[in-house]
Amino acid sequence: MQPPVESVPMTRPVLVTVHASDPISQAGVVSQLRQCTEIALTDGTQHDRGHVALLVVGAVDEATLVSLRRLVHAQSARVVLVVDRMRGADVLDVAGCGVTSIVRRREATPARLLRAVLAAHRGHGHLPPDLLGRLIAQMGRLQSTAQGPAHLTPAEMTPREVDILRLVADGLDTAEVAAELAYSERTVKNDLQNLTSRLGLRNRTHAVAYALRAGYI
Repeated sequence: MQPPVESVPMTRPVLVTVHASDPISQAGVVSQLRQCTEIALTDGTQHDRGHVALLVVGAVDEATLVSLRRLVHAQSARVVLVVDRMRGADVLDVAGCGVTSIVRRREATPARLLRAVLAAHRGHGHLPPDLLGRLIAQMGRLQSTAQGPAHLTPAEMTPREVDILRLVADGLDTAEVAAELAYSERTVKNDLQNLTSRLGLRNRTHAVAYALRAGYI
């Protein structure tokens, strides 16, 4: 028996379009999402700012990356990737397309899909813990072999922002970060929003990658 889909207060449903490589996958994901009252499925012709596109694929290949870039940049969508198989090296490629919400197909319950869609809609990341660890490890290797952008200065991130990002990189959610640092959840959310806005970053996962490149964490 599947766990109930968690209810999240929303002013209006999040518009979601489903793109799949085959009709069976398309029908299966649509059936799962129809159980989520916070989501309104569309045919792709109705878009608004921050709408979510959900792409279902078997593996990450060049065609998948092209589709992700098109959805993120050409259609200005927040994207959730549902994938059967994913190598460690694929994580950085997917993140480089601007996608930070990933769900393994075998774990794609209505509740998991809903969390990923809402995270993407809000500009947050949603990765399985092991994939987040791989992303951080790969960014660390890149940092050790390449210099960060020349314009970076230590003043760009405050010590509190660095502390928050270090815990986010360890896989903690907002409530856990707030408890660890003895801040309110609102303070943590505001700090992350201010940081991403100030530095032109897409979301907290992008901020972690930026901080790794710059040598803050």
